[in-house]
Amino acid sequence: MLGNKAGGAPRLPGTHRWNLPLLHEAGRGGEELEHVQTQWEWGMRPEEEHAVDAINYCMCLGSEKKEGEVQKKSPFDLIFSQIQRKKSDKGKSDIFQVKKFFKAFDKDSTKKTNEKTEQDSDNKPVPVDYGDHRNGKEETSLREEDEVDSDTAGWLKAKQFMEKFGKKAEIHFIDLNNCGLTAADIKELGTLMTFLPDAEEIDLSWNELIGGSMMSLTAHLCHVTRLRILSLSNCGLTSVDAGAIGEALPHIPNLQVLDLSWNSALGGALSTLTQHFSSNCELKSLNLTECSLKAEDGDSLAQVIGKMSRMEVLELSENKELGSSMKNFTEELKHCSCLSVLKLRSTGLRQDTINYLSSAFQYWPYLRRLDLSCNKAAGGGFREAAARLTAFKQLELLDIHQCCLSRDDVTALTQVIPLLSNLQSLDMSCNKNIGLSSEHLFSRLRFLPKLKSVNISNCTLKTESFAGLDAGPFLE
Repeated sequence: MLGNKAGGAPRLPGTHRWNLPLLHEAGRGGEELEHVQTQWEWGMRPEEEHAVDAINYCMCLGSEKKEGEVQKKSPFDLIFSQIQRKKSDKGKSDIFQVKKFFKAFDKDSTKKTNEKTEQDSDNKPVPVDYGDHRNGKEETSLREEDEVDSDTAGWLKAKQFMEKFGKKAEIHFIDLNNCGLTAADIKELGTLMTFLPDAEEIDLSWNELIGGSMMSLTAHLCHVTRLRILSLSNCGLTSVDAGAIGEALPHIPNLQVLDLSWNSALGGALSTLTQHFSSNCELKSLNLTECSLKAEDGDSLAQVIGKMSRMEVLELSENKELGSSMKNFTEELKHCSCLSVLKLRSTGLRQDTINYLSSAFQYWPYLRRLDLSCNKAAGGGFREAAARLTAFKQLELLDIHQCCLSRDDVTALTQVIPLLSNLQSLDMSCNKNIGLSSEHLFSRLRFLPKLKSVNISNCTLKTESFAGLDAGPFLE
């Protein structure tokens, strides 16, 4: 309630004093204060209630204000704005405290929801995409089908190629021996090697027109890694062909038989082949018969023959100039302990080279065939070499025809030959001195139970020489 003190201006209840003229002045805006009052009536402190009383008072005074009169700002407006700002801040603070209170619950709830989501995602089975797998299998299947179709078509081409020469196509054997092949045919055959991967033997011998075209074939031999036998006898091979064959050797590691015989143009160029022989060479048979080999070819062969520890068959016949390099060659040949066939017919062997060669006899315990024939200058060399023949316990064939044997040679052989218990074939023909002392030799042949053949033609035999042949029925 508002009251008056003696002669004083009215003031608001409480401890504050109010300037009445100012309140009257503020009362002019009573209509606005009435609107503000409705926003204050809740949650007010005591001092704020006194302010309300003052406002009510001002509103009464403001009712006397004329309509349309312009309101002027007063100090009360400043006070009122401060109170209103404080009230507004309090409301915001209360709302903030409430939100903060419930925020903890929101965090817990969110955390639990996230954990549950993660757990569900872990337990949820991962979908498997079979699309790529199926596509991969389909592509593989299609590729295999294409390969089968390609192989079938290739085999048909190979079959037609063989039939063109009156030959039958076989998986393991390509036989085109003496078919009149040309360089164009060799080129076509090379393209078919891809479709003949199981070929183990290729025989192109006696096709003289294919010389100089071996590169067209050897470039494709990498597709026939199982190849064991390669026969190129009498094919007109050149030094270029020899180099091409040598370059192909690393791609056919299973090659065991190489026949290059009767290719006279290889003489002086053998090094282009031998330089490609590896230290672990699997070669078991090498035929270089009638290749016009020279002394330097013998040296080239000597450098690699020691690497061929598995060598079983070595044929170097009809190379008349090879004898001059036989000393170095023999030293390396001692490493070929598996040697079973050695053919050195007409290789220019002399008396001294026969002695060098016989020094290696003890290193070839499995030798079965020895051909030293047609070496006319070898006469007299068997006087010492004959005794070393006893190292050959398995010798089946001995050919020393046309070697100009001396009487000393025949005498020495007469003592030794009967000791070769496994001997089956003996050729001593064209040795005239045999007729002078043959009766002793022939009479001892009966001690050879396996002997089947004896050739003593053109040996100037006498009547008494044949008496020894009747000593026993040992010949068929």
